[in-house]
Amino acid sequence: MVAASRSLLRAAILWAALIGPLGLAAAAPPAAEASFLAENKAAMGRMMAGMDAKPTGDVDADFVAMMIPHHQGAIDMARAELRYGKNEQLRRISQGIVIQQQQEIAAMRLALREPRPPSTPAPDQPSPSPK
Repeated sequence: MVAASRSLLRAAILWAALIGPLGLAAAAPPAAEASFLAENKAAMGRMMAGMDAKPTGDVDADFVAMMIPHHQGAIDMARAELRYGKNEQLRRISQGIVIQQQQEIAAMRLALREPRPPSTPAPDQPSPSPK
């Protein structure tokens, strides 16, 4: 958890360094960027809270308990990029992140014989219509 806290602190310092000279109050971000930032902040909060799992004494279960929220955080952030981003290369990378992280979550659950969650549509595809 210390490493995760240090990583979050580094991210906050980098963010402050980037924003500080620009003057955060100078201009409000466009609506899409504000939504993107809010979604990412929420994703980071869920990820950090989820990674703060109580140790069980089972190293494997504890590892998975911390890694699944970490991977889900990456999925949530990549989905926000897909919703709001315009750069096609970053959108393709984000699609790959969603797929890879979902596969890794499934593999970790399978390794511990945990049930898999229900399937969800790809982030850039519409939800299937009920039959």
